[in-house]
Amino acid sequence: MSVIAENLSWGVKRRMIVQDVSLSVAPGETLGLIGPNGSGKSSLLRLLAGLRRPASGRVEINGQNIAQVSRKALSRQVAFVQQSAATDTNVTVADVVRLGRTPHRSALAGWSEADEAAVTQALGRVEMATRRKQAWQTLSGGERQRVHIARALAQAPQVMFLDEPTNHLDIHHQIEILRMVRELDLTSVIALHDLNLAAMFCDRMVVLEAGAVRACGTPEEVLTQKILRDVFRVTAHVSGSPETGRPHIRFSPE
Repeated sequence: MSVIAENLSWGVKRRMIVQDVSLSVAPGETLGLIGPNGSGKSSLLRLLAGLRRPASGRVEINGQNIAQVSRKALSRQVAFVQQSAATDTNVTVADVVRLGRTPHRSALAGWSEADEAAVTQALGRVEMATRRKQAWQTLSGGERQRVHIARALAQAPQVMFLDEPTNHLDIHHQIEILRMVRELDLTSVIALHDLNLAAMFCDRMVVLEAGAVRACGTPEEVLTQKILRDVFRVTAHVSGSPETGRPHIRFSPE
């Protein structure tokens, strides 16, 4: 399922946070959003997912303007995974993932075999099936993020938006989660902070600066010394990784 944004703008009061952004994501593609803090990555993700209404411009998913789609209908197609979420409620892993079935159920409908099958399948895809009865509070940060992704998968979406899903995780879990997302049969848009991880797992990347698109293309096209210097204000050397062939950035301390 494709995602197309045309001339998106959004702001708060007189401050524009997203400025005239246009981009496209092909079916099955993984697009990375990168940029300095405050560049508008999270706000753009929420506009693309329909969680915020743009001041101008439009978003089309599978050729349909999402402004003309109900929130519940959109939730059957699109899932959003935020940076982190906490709860003090005494719930199990399965309870959290069951929330993903909400868009597919009516107010009076009981829990169905199809709902249970979707939850079981989602837990299996993130390798958390054996933890379904475990208390949420006992999970590690990486395990909780897997469960968040399982809840999104239980929605049976065709597009997934992820806002820095590896934030605050150790490097093992960062790689594990991004590899898992990359292998899902979905169109995905991921806001990422780590440029080397973005280069490793994204098909294409969009560089945001002050809410506007500074560059868009493959990791090789986007991660240049000039962009790193001009946008991220760092001096770095970019070379091909001998393991992956993808760009690898070595930052200079100067």
